[in-house]
Amino acid sequence: MPDEYAAHRHTVGGISLTDMGEGPVTLFVHGVFTNGRLWRNAVRLLSDHRRCICVDIPGHGHTPPIGEPSVWGLADAVDTVIRELDLREIHLVGNDTGGAVAQVVLARNVDRFASFTLTNCDTEGNFPPPMFKPAVWAAKARLLRAAGPFARVPFLAKQLYRTGYQKPMSLPDDVVTDYLRPIFGNRAGTLFMERLLASMAPDQLSDIRKQLSTCEVPTLLVWGTGDFFFKLEWARWLQRLIPGATDIVEVPGGRLFYVDERAEELVAALENHWK
Repeated sequence: MPDEYAAHRHTVGGISLTDMGEGPVTLFVHGVFTNGRLWRNAVRLLSDHRRCICVDIPGHGHTPPIGEPSVWGLADAVDTVIRELDLREIHLVGNDTGGAVAQVVLARNVDRFASFTLTNCDTEGNFPPPMFKPAVWAAKARLLRAAGPFARVPFLAKQLYRTGYQKPMSLPDDVVTDYLRPIFGNRAGTLFMERLLASMAPDQLSDIRKQLSTCEVPTLLVWGTGDFFFKLEWARWLQRLIPGATDIVEVPGGRLFYVDERAEELVAALENHWK
């Protein structure tokens, strides 16, 4: 299965992205160990009436490991895309680490956004979540490079996604290798990821708490209830923090990457929110 949106891929300020469709600007931000193709099924459902921009954050997909390897550096990359394309009235959607990045981007540029949506993601106090800490420890011990062989063998690579996907073996071979090859396929990519994971700290997002606590941008929380990393309590925490947050839409049994596996449910919630 080839990259569905390769013909729509562009590079802006050194950041790779796909830009497809016309209509209200919808900007998607993925998390670590995936890339912009995480959103491909949502884009398929939306691009006939919305402009869908999917960013590859640094060190992932087609974006090289550039900038500071931290949530702040990843947010800088998304800011670059927004600034270079002069995007306004943006509908911002973030998942996993990309949700943390999206929170930083929103806090910095609140006047550019028409709406905000967070799916299962990192928050202040849960960054990284407890179940992800072994990966952080492995990064600090420089053990990630041992996972290199997984990136080259799809069957093995899919084993790394068992906690994030309900049906990891249904993930297309080329998608999973696309996710992992930029990270484990070269030394620079692995080193960037090690530094990025090592930078994570529970209080890191406290620096934007003030901005989020006064944010009136209409905010939707769509949360998979079967996620091992980001329990529903963190959606409720965000709902209490952000004044613009109204509903929490639950995706029963959905895991971290339900936005890929169960895109129809995500899109239904988004369309209702945008109305």
